[in-house]
Amino acid sequence: MNVHISFKTAKAPDLEKQFNHQVEKLGRRLQVFRPELVHLKGIIEQSRTREGVVVSLNLRLPSGQMASQQAGPTGIAAVKAAFGDLITQLTRHKDLLRSQRRGQLRRSVRERSLPSVAFENTPAAVHPPVVSAEDVKSYINANLSRLERFVERELRYRETNGLLRSDLVTREEVVDEAIAAALGDEEERPELLSLERWLYRLSLHAINRIASGNGEAVTAVPLETSARKQNVRGSDEPELQYHQPDEMLLQSDVIADRRLATPEAVAASDEMIDIVNKALKGSSREEREAFILYAFEGFTLPEISAIADRKEDQVRAAVEGARRRLQKTLPVSHWRDKLLQRSKTA
Repeated sequence: MNVHISFKTAKAPDLEKQFNHQVEKLGRRLQVFRPELVHLKGIIEQSRTREGVVVSLNLRLPSGQMASQQAGPTGIAAVKAAFGDLITQLTRHKDLLRSQRRGQLRRSVRERSLPSVAFENTPAAVHPPVVSAEDVKSYINANLSRLERFVERELRYRETNGLLRSDLVTREEVVDEAIAAALGDEEERPELLSLERWLYRLSLHAINRIASGNGEAVTAVPLETSARKQNVRGSDEPELQYHQPDEMLLQSDVIADRRLATPEAVAASDEMIDIVNKALKGSSREEREAFILYAFEGFTLPEISAIADRKEDQVRAAVEGARRRLQKTLPVSHWRDKLLQRSKTA
């Protein structure tokens, strides 16, 4: 809602607070209209005929316009009276729209027998933005390292526990597969606020899909092939070209980016996750996966439910089950208590 207010009298904090409160109260009754199409103009001025304050309000909606002018001994009393009258007019106006709508629907059913259109399918409905290719690119540019760390931890856990053959799936393959799926048209894109958990879900699905495909493709292992990791670059030139002595070193090159984790923090986090994985050995995959996403990745229970395709109650039970197991298996320490406190669900 677009609000324009003009004070032609002394502007007191109590009066301004009361006006904002009434605007919020009015806004709750205007949620059926698109915010950018609603305009509220108000004037607060001193009365010319007698002592007191006069408040004039004008509310313009896509379906009509209404006005109210009320006077009172004080500014607060005048504001309450003006907004009360305006809310009364708005209630009658909405009742009239509903009756007209019901009449149109009845005539439509009698004449053409067509079903009614849901409000979310009308032009007045406000739909949340859906993820676009540019949104995916922007997120990947800013958070690629975090996504890679998550995939690397998942692969290391599966290889350590014998769930995945070593070197069958690489981190780069999984990340590339997840990004390609996010940018493609095969997957149904979620709302914009769900972008992060959607990419994590695609990464988990990509691990299983790539492992299955690579396992079927490899039928024999040639013994004459070198077991040493291949140097695909063929040169150490990138490391040597990282910095040249004649380059100008700017302040922007040495200012730390606080949004990114330091190597020490990443190593400490990886070490803690390895300890947790060992402590959770023997537990179900659902418990371990839900606990890592909740305690380390910072996702909420509804978000984990969307990532793992499970009900929220099942996710909560999995986190609590892993938490009880860690209480029994982990030695008493400061970081153990901190971890258990951080993983406590509501």
